[in-house]
Amino acid sequence: MAKSAKKWSAEVTAHDHPFDLEPGLFASGSAQQIAAALKKSAEDPARHSDDTYRTAMSMLDFYVNRAGDMLTPEQRAKPDQAKVALRQAFGR
Repeated sequence: MAKSAKKWSAEVTAHDHPFDLEPGLFASGSAQQIAAALKKSAEDPARHSDDTYRTAMSMLDFYVNRAGDMLTPEQRAKPDQAKVALRQAFGR
């Protein structure tokens, strides 16, 4: 990849504010705290989201996909538990 080429994920992180969440939430927060923060962020009127559940789940998937192989099995379990908590929070 050329030095001037930017990764799409850096552009999303910089301009699409997928993580207008408190720093360190994924590292130190519980699955319920992560789900609540994602739900609150997805329901922000500035997002203009038609499907807040989908927006919240997409933000969580974005985090997991960007972290990739860097997550240990223990670290991967927390986002998986947050997905369950998000489904419950949205009644799905």
